[in-house]
Amino acid sequence: MNVGSLFSVKDKVVLVTGGSRGIGEMIATGFVQAGAKVYISSRSVKACDETSHRLTALGPGTCHSLPADLQKLGDIKSLITQLTKLESHLDVLVNNSGATWGAPIDEYTDEAFTKVVNLNLNRVFTLTQACLPLLRAKATAENPSRVINIGSVNGIEPPSFESYAYSSSKAGVHHLTRHLAGRLGKEHILVNAVAPGPFASKMMAATLKAKGDEIVAGIPVHRIGSPEDIAGTCLYLSSRAGNYTTGAIIPVDGGSLIGHKL
Repeated sequence: MNVGSLFSVKDKVVLVTGGSRGIGEMIATGFVQAGAKVYISSRSVKACDETSHRLTALGPGTCHSLPADLQKLGDIKSLITQLTKLESHLDVLVNNSGATWGAPIDEYTDEAFTKVVNLNLNRVFTLTQACLPLLRAKATAENPSRVINIGSVNGIEPPSFESYAYSSSKAGVHHLTRHLAGRLGKEHILVNAVAPGPFASKMMAATLKAKGDEIVAGIPVHRIGSPEDIAGTCLYLSSRAGNYTTGAIIPVDGGSLIGHKL
């Protein structure tokens, strides 16, 4: 056993969607600092370019910008075309892009529900499907390719606030993860989901500002998540250490799921 390389992702090719900010940026940063070649995607060309330059400066890995609006099938096709021109294979796909919407149940529009579910769930399947040729290209039993879907603790237990489409879509992501893991394992592609609790992301900013102290008080470790917490979990899943883990839904939440029960 080579413990020194057990968690290594050096020189792996990684695609992180929604990688220009928030949890996606945290994950991308971890891969870059661990020596991987990372591609990040987001709707904003400016944000994607700026983040890629900033992360590459951290080294020793590199970060490259591939902007795309994943709501649009044409953008997904273009993203895969560009990536295929640049790389012969993909070691790790991190499906992180997502959106949320909150409104009282009587005011929750069909348009909002459909948009959130489309990005958070439908496009996880669409992009994973589109990436399969690249994921299959170098996958072996000794070095499987990986798909990491970013779910949520709200997909395990519904939140108290009215974000119906978000929690439902994340529960769907968890179930899709297990379904894909069962199908793709025979092709040496491991599929897992990470279910983050509270992190200092743009999506959580308003909630943390309004109820930050209350949220922290309900977390057994009495803090919100750090970049190292989410990046470390993804590095484990992408390294030799995670070769026998597939179909798992891993909460990274400081115990928030159980905190209110104690």
